[in-house]
Amino acid sequence: MPIHKTEAIVLKKFDFRETSLIVHFYTKDHGRINGLLKGIRKEPQKFASSLEQFSHNEIIFYKKSSTSLHLVSAADLRNNFFGIRNSVGRLTSGSIILELLHALCPEEDANSQIFDLSLEALKELETNYDTEKIATFFKIKILALSGFKPHFDSCVSCSDKINGQAKFSVLLGGLLCGRCQHKDLASRQIFRGTIASILYIENNQFRNILNLGLNPQIKKELDFVLNSFLNFHLGKKLKSERVNEYLKESDFVKV
Repeated sequence: MPIHKTEAIVLKKFDFRETSLIVHFYTKDHGRINGLLKGIRKEPQKFASSLEQFSHNEIIFYKKSSTSLHLVSAADLRNNFFGIRNSVGRLTSGSIILELLHALCPEEDANSQIFDLSLEALKELETNYDTEKIATFFKIKILALSGFKPHFDSCVSCSDKINGQAKFSVLLGGLLCGRCQHKDLASRQIFRGTIASILYIENNQFRNILNLGLNPQIKKELDFVLNSFLNFHLGKKLKSERVNEYLKESDFVKV
């Protein structure tokens, strides 16, 4: 069994038998992997991390060829991100980030750009008060990096440049020009400011785009477009997004 050492973000973990854990990681060099940590619940001192959700670790694992469950022999904590778990708003947005990593990234398909983006988003989430903006911008960036992004550069049907008012088609996955809007009668109008915001976010560094101001109308439309697209192409609504909507509807104060 080959031995690998890599950085990893903990997506979720489960008890396994009486003494062990199964942990889902997103790693820098191997993408999303599943790891088995034998005996960690009985002798936690053997590991330098308790593998809390969101935490950034350096792990050593033995990659098995016969199964997707690999044996993790060491885990050293780099950042626990305690501040994320200590706030409802940060926890909700952080959960959206982790769930998107699990939903959009195939197992053992390495993408260091997605790893770096995720780590930067978690760091910002711990210190930045606009947690919803971080989650929204992360959705746009990870869709672009994972190859799932909606088509906003031109008409998704004829590839012509968009001149004038466009409509967004969830079914076709992008914008429709005036001549092609009949191809999806369920497509809806979209503000030019929303299109410009998405293109700007896709093409700039994560830290820089956090300074981008969004008026309430564009932010509402961004959320609608992104969530509709994700729900349609994933075939389900993210659990963390349902929690976020419930908190908004109940006027729960998120700090």
